[in-house]
Amino acid sequence: MSRYVLDLHEVDRTEVAVVGGKGANLGELSRLEGVRVPPGFCVTTDAFRRVVGDEKSTGIRRTIEQIPIPDDIAEEITDALSRLGAGAACAVRSSATAEDLPGASFAGQQDSYLNVVGPEEVLRHISRCWASLFTERAIAYREHHGFDHDQVHMAVVVQRMVFPQAAGVLFTADPVTSNRKVATVEATFGLGEALVSGLVTPDSFKVRDDEVIAKTTATDEPALTDAQAVRLVRLGRRVEAHFGRPQDIEWCLVDDDFHLVQSRPITTLFPIPEADDRENHVYVSVGHQQMMTDAMRPLGLSLWSLTAPMPRAEAGGRLFVDVTRMLASPRSRTDLIDVLAKSDPLIGDALRTVVERDGFLPPPSDDEPIRPIPGAEPTTIETDPAIVTELIARGEASNAAVKREIRSKAGPELLDFIVADLAELQRFLFDAQSHQAIMAGMQSAWWLNEHLLEWLGEKNAADTLTQSVPHNVTSEMGLELLDVADAIRPHPEVVAFLHGVEDDDFLARLPELPGGQQARDAIVAYLDKYGMRCVGEIDITRPRWSERPTTLLPMILTNIKTFAPGSAKHRFDQGLLEARRKQDEVLARLRTLPDGDRKADETEQQIARVRTFTGYREYPKYFLISRYFTYKQALLTEADRLERAGVLTDREDLFFLTLPELQDLVRTNRIDHDLIHHRKDAFKTYQSLTPPRVLTSDGEAINGTYRRANLPTDALVGLPVSVGTVEGRARVILDLADADLAPGDILVTAHTDPSWSPLFVAIAGLVTEVGGQMTHGAVIAREYGLPAIVGVERATQLIQDGQRIRLNGTDGYLQLLT
Repeated sequence: MSRYVLDLHEVDRTEVAVVGGKGANLGELSRLEGVRVPPGFCVTTDAFRRVVGDEKSTGIRRTIEQIPIPDDIAEEITDALSRLGAGAACAVRSSATAEDLPGASFAGQQDSYLNVVGPEEVLRHISRCWASLFTERAIAYREHHGFDHDQVHMAVVVQRMVFPQAAGVLFTADPVTSNRKVATVEATFGLGEALVSGLVTPDSFKVRDDEVIAKTTATDEPALTDAQAVRLVRLGRRVEAHFGRPQDIEWCLVDDDFHLVQSRPITTLFPIPEADDRENHVYVSVGHQQMMTDAMRPLGLSLWSLTAPMPRAEAGGRLFVDVTRMLASPRSRTDLIDVLAKSDPLIGDALRTVVERDGFLPPPSDDEPIRPIPGAEPTTIETDPAIVTELIARGEASNAAVKREIRSKAGPELLDFIVADLAELQRFLFDAQSHQAIMAGMQSAWWLNEHLLEWLGEKNAADTLTQSVPHNVTSEMGLELLDVADAIRPHPEVVAFLHGVEDDDFLARLPELPGGQQARDAIVAYLDKYGMRCVGEIDITRPRWSERPTTLLPMILTNIKTFAPGSAKHRFDQGLLEARRKQDEVLARLRTLPDGDRKADETEQQIARVRTFTGYREYPKYFLISRYFTYKQALLTEADRLERAGVLTDREDLFFLTLPELQDLVRTNRIDHDLIHHRKDAFKTYQSLTPPRVLTSDGEAINGTYRRANLPTDALVGLPVSVGTVEGRARVILDLADADLAPGDILVTAHTDPSWSPLFVAIAGLVTEVGGQMTHGAVIAREYGLPAIVGVERATQLIQDGQRIRLNGTDGYLQLLT
């Protein structure tokens, strides 16, 4: 077998390293019975390496184009060309080893050429394909996807051109909705290159179950008949089945016969949770409820699943809840949708969309037990502040006990201790009284908003009434960082030093500076209380503030620059004053209404109730994350032991094992390194995916829509969660480390969890892509009196950093002003 030229029939999908992704897939297609692929050959990566050598820089692109191809390689290529036919027009197409892969398509990143005629021109265009590996766009794409430039090589596919009546692209799963049962065909007359390049508008066919269910045509005459579109999809389904995943297929129609000229995985589809049946399922995203839609590593997924066991499913590094049976039952459907819609209206709308579809949900079962929907039933807990203080004391005592006991554990005993303690953690998190306290605050807020809108025309009145409530550990966390700024502000040398800090060992160097010991003491005290927090904190594998204290510095320095001493107490007192003023105003207005004394008395009771319990809403998660950090510190100590023993290559490899797998590891001291490598690659892929709010077993991603009228036509719509209107500079921030804010700025981000709360003291408004009325960002925005809207689809893409916007937190929309 030649090292430099291989016929397509000589290669298959296992030989990506030799002929690149495109060549390997085409070789595999050419072996399938009934699939026509234009004849051709591959110039292998061995030829590329021989010509290019070890040079790997953007400056060599022109040099590569000018390097003559060695005579022996050129002779093999010329011989292969002669077998395609003298004078045949050819397509010369790049086929990189990091191309058309399951995790990254690299579509369009390297060059391809059509209608290349004659050996001299083919050789010249092969050189141009090699050189295209070093274009700026190809280099940037590899860097973005984490591919080592030195490990990527280029093969070239040369095929005899076909001149079709029509050509185009077939997606065996709908690229818009991700529905695996709906295929999309795009077609145009002639060669499909203009379509792929985006130069023409194609005809479009959607096909399901051998039937065209929708189509649009660009001209009076479609490029394909319905029957041809259906036949093409059948062919695509065979290819999909062979490769084992949905495909993006380029095709040509020649004399009523389809030729396939490329097939690659569709890399943008969100995976479907595995099920042990063939029934339809409906899954709701856990991440959208927890304000953490990022992919999680296996240990994070495993621990979170074991913490809150329920009908869960996993896909794409995220967790979902299977709500199929609850939706199917009329007895639980309404409560489920109502409760989830209060959390996130888009989830509620998406679920209604599924319910309205005939035949998708299973028929309800008369003998199926009715599961209570958390939050659907009114709470009966007494309005007594002592209940909250007792619950908090109980949680602190439980966590302190675990922290003491875990110190003496190691090896199998440590893992057994953590597994056993998860049962105790569940008992605390799902304690009936604790749940009642949380729901009491939420239901009172709903009652106030509903009744005061009806009686007084007040929108979201509870927003102001819940400012500066007691026992809100998350809002206290933001205010206490202002106190840290107060301790550092008087020491200019410390402030200057912190501006230049890059490493997490800065705390050890602080005492060397005047005032440095006081600054260090303030930061360490803050970390002792809140250092277990971080962005994406429900994933135990994410680095905590105690592990990376530099994360706090942008927020501390912003506070030093922006606020006067004593701002924490002033802000809390100001919020308390506004809440009391609002209460007095509302009650006075109610007493002027018919039956006003009754309405005022009921409202006063609900205000007392909401202020008693709303702060506690944040405590269970605080206790949970504190417990997780205790587990993590112990597990990393165990990982260090395993690394020293040579069992682990890196201590953080344990993040890619589930908790039961960790139990096996510490008992056997054996680990499957290939499994770790595979999971790391999968995690990289998952990080690039956006999870849907609702996902069906067909793979359809349903995100719902807002159904509100009378809004400005140019508005970006979201859910109003904290009243008020503000104009300001949008700061689009995706990483806390980039949080350089000025007074009056409006924070725009994908989602916030409690770790973002210290930023809220420095902003004038909040916009997020994910969230609901009772998620952490909404609760803290109300606590601080910040206008806020959440659930604004693609906000971080549609709003430019620095752009001036107007945010209406009362009616739930924003407008771009510049």
